Amino acid sequence: MNVPNTSPPAWPGPIGSGRFAARIEPGLMPGPGIALLGMPDDTGVGLNGGRLGARDGPSALRAALARYGSAEPSGFAWPSVCDAGDVEPAGDDLHESHRRVTEAVRVIMEAGRLPLGIGGGHDLTYPFVRGVQQAIGRPMAGVYFDAHLDVREEIGSGMPFRRLIEGGHCERLDVHGLDAMANSREHIDWFCAHGGRVDPHGPSGPWPEDDVFVSFDLDVIDQSCAPGVSAMNPAGWSPAQSCVWVRAAGQCDRVRCFDVMELSPPNDEQGRTARLAARLVLEFIRGFAERGS
Repeated sequence: MNVPNTSPPAWPGPIGSGRFAARIEPGLMPGPGIALLGMPDDTGVGLNGGRLGARDGPSALRAALARYGSAEPSGFAWPSVCDAGDVEPAGDDLHESHRRVTEAVRVIMEAGRLPLGIGGGHDLTYPFVRGVQQAIGRPMAGVYFDAHLDVREEIGSGMPFRRLIEGGHCERLDVHGLDAMANSREHIDWFCAHGGRVDPHGPSGPWPEDDVFVSFDLDVIDQSCAPGVSAMNPAGWSPAQSCVWVRAAGQCDRVRCFDVMELSPPNDEQGRTARLAARLVLEFIRGFAERGS
């Protein structure tokens, strides 16, 4: 199937037959399963004053995924996964870039696939979820993992969840991993006034009863393990804690999409954050494979 305004994904080659990535089908394939979608843009990061580099996140994550993950794991079988490519950004026109992401996601939903987004600045979660919500036809609930609330009024990477609420795409927000030292009173007050909740449940639930989107900003993880992000976190989560949550998100059959955002390869010593991001993608896909088991 043709996904508008996308380019072929940048996978390193050749990929060994024993790697998970060798199982990924090129292009958007109809039918049940997961579709990867790269969003290589960090215009919003620049507008928000963050460290640039997230535009290279999708290619770096794919490169890490090509070297990590068994094609034949023990105890479960991978679901069908395809790669719909990268949405081509529209230069400095953030609104057009967002329109392209939404259109691409709607096509993935029409194909019957769960969209798995790879960013890119966190502002791209807004058009990514918007596309899912428009395909479903009713507002969603949001669960996100982030050191920041990202409910800024001004345009940039810090705005996505405010835009989802204001646009009627989302009626509930749960944030996990919030850094109280990195969020203003104004933003916390806005979040709480619009029904937002901080750390309301554990990985085993209860997850929201509605259709759910899940967004994982890599800056929720401690900078000792994830230095390659737009804004480092000096007191963040451990990788093991993050993996438990992401697998649980994959297992929840109400989760309709998932994204991993803010991977910044120019700031990533020895590709450590990219490899961790690849692990999170694998954890979500494994959880998806375990739905209903």
